[in-house]
Amino acid sequence: MGEVLGLGGIFFKCRNKDKLVAWYREFLGFPVADYGGVDFDPKALPENALGVWGAFDATTEYFAPSTKEFMFNLVVDNVEGVLARAKAGGAEIVGEVEEYEYGRFGWFMDPEGNKIELWQPPG
Repeated sequence: MGEVLGLGGIFFKCRNKDKLVAWYREFLGFPVADYGGVDFDPKALPENALGVWGAFDATTEYFAPSTKEFMFNLVVDNVEGVLARAKAGGAEIVGEVEEYEYGRFGWFMDPEGNKIELWQPPG
């Protein structure tokens, strides 16, 4: 019997793949590989970071103002710094940075209307 060991990736459709990939490369510093994706090294994450899988009720407003049925969460080293980079690229900042015992969070809408949650783990 097998078991799932972790999150292997985030895959999604978009209207203009090349344009969106270029935006993430330019404004968030994504190291896009030749095949068009990013291979994040889990060993490069902060000690307190982890991958989370979470199901939400169909009526949740947590993904708003996005109308999509998903939201990305990215581990970052500085929430305000990444929000500033995203805003410089034309992203809409959503809400205020929030802080909890398990880290700091910020949100923005990317150029295709995907809500992106940024998580800066504590420490």
